[in-house]
Amino acid sequence: MQKKKKSSSKGSSKRWVDPDDAPELTDEMLDRAELRDGDKIIRRGRPPLANPKEAIKLRIDADVLAAYRKMGGGWQTQINQDLRRARKLRKVG
Repeated sequence: MQKKKKSSSKGSSKRWVDPDDAPELTDEMLDRAELRDGDKIIRRGRPPLANPKEAIKLRIDADVLAAYRKMGGGWQTQINQDLRRARKLRKVG
């Protein structure tokens, strides 16, 4: 007749798992993690601007738009700079 094995935890059916057996943290797991400072969640990425730019719809003549687009990347920023210069506005912030 075989002897019954004694369980160290009485009435518990869960098997003890060594914490060293936990899965290794991966970069993917860390990328999805929430960063906290107490109860406050720390947002990732670029912090919000004090004076953010505003998206608008602007109707411009086709030849003017084509000339700006020919400049390549940053053509919208160039329009903004040209408008500032025309109105003699200084950059804020």
